[in-house]
Amino acid sequence: MSILSINKGRISDLVDSTTQHGKSVLSAINKKTVSGPDNPVIQRVGYLGLEGDEQANLVVHGGADKAIYAYPYEHYEFWTECLAKNNVPKQMLTWGTFGENLTIKGFNESTVFVGDQWLIGECLLEVVKFREPCFKFNIKMGWNGAAKAMIQSKRSGWYLRVLKTGSIKSGDLIEVLPGKHELSIIVQSSSFYNKSDQKDLWA
Repeated sequence: MSILSINKGRISDLVDSTTQHGKSVLSAINKKTVSGPDNPVIQRVGYLGLEGDEQANLVVHGGADKAIYAYPYEHYEFWTECLAKNNVPKQMLTWGTFGENLTIKGFNESTVFVGDQWLIGECLLEVVKFREPCFKFNIKMGWNGAAKAMIQSKRSGWYLRVLKTGSIKSGDLIEVLPGKHELSIIVQSSSFYNKSDQKDLWA
């Protein structure tokens, strides 16, 4: 279990290609890899997240309890298939596509629990909450069903708070210090959403 990629982004215009006039909103969902397998550059982590990373709406992203967003690379295959089935124009899903700061290997929403602590390099992080996708995720993916697909497939990823600051890099192993294991991310997200009135995932 390790970090595959570390990704950061700045606030910029996110253009909605699904609308006729291409309106834009401010967002930092467009993350770029700053530390990857071929170039494992050390990155500093503060109590509010990666140094140099930004969030446009601090009500729903960022802050102490949502300082770092992690997403499993194992989900990328699902999204490639999902976009193809819904005739979304083909795009390259590079690390950071989902707005995640950490593209990770070896975890999923069923095996990660609220309260688990992750020791990575010099840093100590704590799992807090699943990610709630908003309309900006639809814009990012070029598909109005993207947020719904993330909810229904339960491939949300999760946020972590920073308990100890320090440096991390691509390739760092993630040592899990288990919490009480009372609430997994998948159970947390499932209990939050009432899916009884949701239609088919591919609709």
